[in-house]
Amino acid sequence: MPRAEVGTPKYLANKMKSKGLQRKQRRDENNFKCHAQSEAHLRQMLVVSENAGWHIADFSSQFQHDFVQLLNRRYNTKRVLVNQVYQEFTQDKNHLHMNATRWATLTEFAKHLGRSCIARVAETEKGSPRALVKQEASIKKDRATRDDEHWERTLIAEQIERAKRQMMEEARRHYLKLALMEFFVLP
Repeated sequence: MPRAEVGTPKYLANKMKSKGLQRKQRRDENNFKCHAQSEAHLRQMLVVSENAGWHIADFSSQFQHDFVQLLNRRYNTKRVLVNQVYQEFTQDKNHLHMNATRWATLTEFAKHLGRSCIARVAETEKGSPRALVKQEASIKKDRATRDDEHWERTLIAEQIERAKRQMMEEARRHYLKLALMEFFVLP
């Protein structure tokens, strides 16, 4: 079968598909309107509306997990614009759309990552959020250092307590020895 000629609707449709647009995604307003009024869409909306809070929380946690996973894999601890990561995130054909989550904007999501200590978020000169992501490594290192320091302090405290008990025991033995010597020496 020959390829579609450049500039034809078939060529444009193939290009859109190859860039990651799924067949389900509607390409114009009329298709979207027809989709929104379809029985399958309305049925799905009824199912979601029955327990909307649970669905939104589930989508939000899934979106956050996938987003942070991409951030870790691709950028690790480099400074990167959140929008750049999101653009790369949306290139995946099976990505979860942000409009299904509790965050209305990418800025809100970036601030959430900062508040929950998942990422360090700073703003650029223009005011857009920039993220230095995945603090887990530094948090784990800090936690390990804190745990080591706590363990050392506990160990030292135990050693001090043991030394005090030993000294008290030795003093008691020495006192007993002196008392016994005085008892047997004096008639």
